[in-house]
Amino acid sequence: MPLNSAIVAYLHYLSFGLIFAALALEHQTFKAELTIKDAWRILISDTIYGIAAITVLVTGGLRLMYFGKGVEFYTQNPVFWAKIAVFVVIGTLSLYPTISFLRWIKGLREETAPTIGETQAKVITTIIRTELAGFAIIPLLASLMARGIGG
Repeated sequence: MPLNSAIVAYLHYLSFGLIFAALALEHQTFKAELTIKDAWRILISDTIYGIAAITVLVTGGLRLMYFGKGVEFYTQNPVFWAKIAVFVVIGTLSLYPTISFLRWIKGLREETAPTIGETQAKVITTIIRTELAGFAIIPLLASLMARGIGG
């Protein structure tokens, strides 16, 4: 059981790091005028982000149910719910950029760079920055929660 717990924790932390790296790459690469290469880079990065976010969610659930301090420890702590709320808000916000990026695929396969309006570029950039800020806050909340703060 300790080995399983360690593996689940490792996958949780690794996926969290991948999320942050993928978002940082998206932030660095995204602009109103993209090359085909940059658009593919963003699509691949966003795919890694999505897979890593699902992995964080699954491994977080496993840690909650089987490998953590007990369900009651977490569910009775408002900091836990704040952490979950930040994750849900970020996940919801991420839908707009992801759907926008997925719409590029047909054109990219035809070797056409995406056309992005200035307003859409500003909105997506703001969302990516918000996601990065949210994913910077989640470890703080986790650290507070793990030390019994809020419980």
